[in-house]
Amino acid sequence: MNSSRVLLLPGWQNSGPEHWQSRWERLHGDQRVEQHDWHWPRRGDWMARLDEVLLQDDAPAVLVAHSLGCQLVASWAEHSQHTARVKGALLVAPPDTEREDTPPQLHNWRPIRRTRLPFPSVAVISSDDPYGAAERSTQMAADWGSSVVIAGPRGHLNADSGLGDWPEGRELLHGLLKG
Repeated sequence: MNSSRVLLLPGWQNSGPEHWQSRWERLHGDQRVEQHDWHWPRRGDWMARLDEVLLQDDAPAVLVAHSLGCQLVASWAEHSQHTARVKGALLVAPPDTEREDTPPQLHNWRPIRRTRLPFPSVAVISSDDPYGAAERSTQMAADWGSSVVIAGPRGHLNADSGLGDWPEGRELLHGLLKG
């Protein structure tokens, strides 16, 4: 990614070894933003941790978020003073944390932040994501000012989706950086 750092932002409960984010970490040397608590994620704590990691290096960053990581990007961008350090964001499978069946561990991620992002972004949405209806996810992406890619019926776009190294996602990332 040239001189940009790729920061991986996993969702709730982190990304397991066969998740495309973990595979990208091994294949491309991308940096996972480790959170202090993956099981009871506090929005403010996750936002502070992202700021902390961004400030560790002067190189611009590209955010690659999955699931709750997408909500992290939206919340963080609304409040951080360091958004200029980000060149763009790939937002994969943004969940609907306002649904009635949202687990109690995620209730502090309500309301969903919908402010336009101050950097280019692409949202990848599955037509049958169990954690967010495609219509809701597409509206979130529109509110964020993100381009939308509908991935078809691919579930939550995680290890269970059979994406492997997910070269299509990497191409979207390269396209995002080229503008």
